[in-house]
This record gives sequence, C-alpha cells and structure tokens, in this order.
Amino acid sequence: MQIDSFTGGLFETNCFFLPENGILIDAPQEAADWLKQQGYKVSTLLLTHGHIDHVWDAARIQREHGCRVGYHPETEPMVTEPGFFRNFGYMWDVEQITPGFHIDEAPSTIIDGVDFQVLLVPGHCPGSLCFLDRKEKVLFGGDVLFASGVGRWDLPGGDGPLLFQGIKEKIFPLGDDITVLPGHGPATKIGIERETNPYVGENSDFEP
Repeated sequence: MQIDSFTGGLFETNCFFLPENGILIDAPQEAADWLKQQGYKVSTLLLTHGHIDHVWDAARIQREHGCRVGYHPETEPMVTEPGFFRNFGYMWDVEQITPGFHIDEAPSTIIDGVDFQVLLVPGHCPGSLCFLDRKEKVLFGGDVLFASGVGRWDLPGGDGPLLFQGIKEKIFPLGDDITVLPGHGPATKIGIERETNPYVGENSDFEP
C-alpha cells in the first residue's frame, strides 16, 4: 500500500492519503492546498476525531473534491454546528461540512476497497476512532497513541483514565509489529510503546 503524508497547520497535524483508494485520513490546515499540488483526488475523507486541527480543511476538501466524509456520530456537532469551538472558549471558526456518514467500532468496515478494523478509543476526544489496516499492519491512530506519548486529556470531553484504558485494552493487543501513524509526530510501533511509553508502557506507573 502506498501512503503519502502531509503535516500542516499551527499544531503540525498529520494527515495521510492512500492514492490507490482515494482515502484521506484527517484534514489539517493547508491539506487542501497540498492535495491540489500533488494532483490527488479524494473519494473519502475519514476523520479520526473532531478537534479543530484535524478538521480545519474538511469542508473545503469536501467541496472541492465532492468526496464523502466519515466520522463517529459524536464528531458530528464538532464539524456541522457553527461556532462549536467558540462555545468552549476557542477563538477559531472552521467552515462546517455537509453532514457525512457515521462510522462506529467494528471488526471489519470496507471503505473504498480497504478493509479497516475500526476501534473507538475516546479519552482524548469523544468519538475518537482508530483505523487498522490489518493486511498492511498499519494503524491510523489520530491523537490516541504517539511515539513516547499519548493524546492530551485536559481538553473539553477529555478523560485520562478512559484514554489509558483504551490504549491498553484495545491498541496494545493489536500486535507489537503494527506501525502506528499518529496525528502528531513520527510513526512508531505498538511494541515499542507497549515496552517504553512513559505514560502507558509496561514499566510506567503514571496515573492520569
């Protein structure tokens, strides 16, 4: 599988594009321009969660590519309600998308020819989804598990114990050889994080 990546915006947010299938995972600021420069055509945009840095260009991409947008039901108000983020004290507005289709946790969800296992791992954000391509041993993890880190849990809707539990009970059992492509920072392996992550690793005594 070919995977191309782009990092954009104030928060250096990653997105990932699968050219063979036209699938884009997340839509940070400047992603729409990057897609145009690369000559890519998006058929489906998947949102791992609704935080502003991951959905900044979602409406523009939906409009310019005529693509469908998929996300967890709890993400919908974040991407369709005007002023959603201002209600929580943030000074940014993003263009709202036309409501898309809902995705929930499932052992197998086929999207544009790719068979994803979808995992619901909230705690960083309500409705956080991770997309596992078991065939390619790649997990598109959003802001759940990072190289030597985890998603922050102090934002509205965050829940540290729930996040840590989800990582240990849902992510780690997927297999040590699974590559994690996170929403921020470099790729990592589940095995590396299971052994050495200072927050959720085997030798960690950190409590959220």
